[in-house]
Amino acid sequence: MSESSRRRWLKDSATLTGATLGLPLLEARPSFSAALPEKKLKVIVAGGHPDDPESACGGTMARYADLGHEVVALYLTRGEAGIAGKTHDEAAAIRTREAERACEILKARPLWAGQINGDTVVNRERYEAFRKLLEAEKPDLVFTHWPIDTHPDHRAISLLVYDAWLRLQKSFALFYSEVMTGAQTQLCSPSVFVDITATEARKRASCYAHQSQNPEEFYAFHDMMNRFRGMEAGVKFAEAFARHPQSEIETMPS
Repeated sequence: MSESSRRRWLKDSATLTGATLGLPLLEARPSFSAALPEKKLKVIVAGGHPDDPESACGGTMARYADLGHEVVALYLTRGEAGIAGKTHDEAAAIRTREAERACEILKARPLWAGQINGDTVVNRERYEAFRKLLEAEKPDLVFTHWPIDTHPDHRAISLLVYDAWLRLQKSFALFYSEVMTGAQTQLCSPSVFVDITATEARKRASCYAHQSQNPEEFYAFHDMMNRFRGMEAGVKFAEAFARHPQSEIETMPS
């Protein structure tokens, strides 16, 4: 291996597992400079259904928005199959309103990918359509579901994001998030922790905006996760993410 190839390999593989972050997405590594660029970022959080971006990344989304960055909640579906006793159209209308309210709380913009809850498709046509959607948005960072997950819609959006990342020449930073770890997300080993102590209340409020989904029940699970990841990070509440090792590292202005 040549010296230049060796240096490239070391750059791509050098991730410090368990880096604790006071600001989103600042990983500790020996060559990192403390001078952070003043740059407005576009951050997309892609989830399978209304409430997934909020429960996985709501605290981090609020932090980005408060720092003046553009935050987008990208929903693969409108949750059509997510309310017992409601038709797909009725459930979609209810859950769309809930997602819009949650985005208002987080200062995010909702965006819809147009698939159907419980009937998501991953094929050449869908890969192409999703790539075009992300290409038009021009994100700097994208968060999505960890791909090993019990819910097929979560796995679908994860694969769609990954394929778009590859086809767009890895032009945005790629991070994986967790939801209901152990029950849904499986085998995720996060490398980045974000302190959400200051924004946990807004994350909670955004999740409670999804009243059709019994938020008292599902947020109790995420409250435990927030506290556990906080203990790992040495703060009260935290969210945890896995950075793709070939992904660029984005920093945040103070």
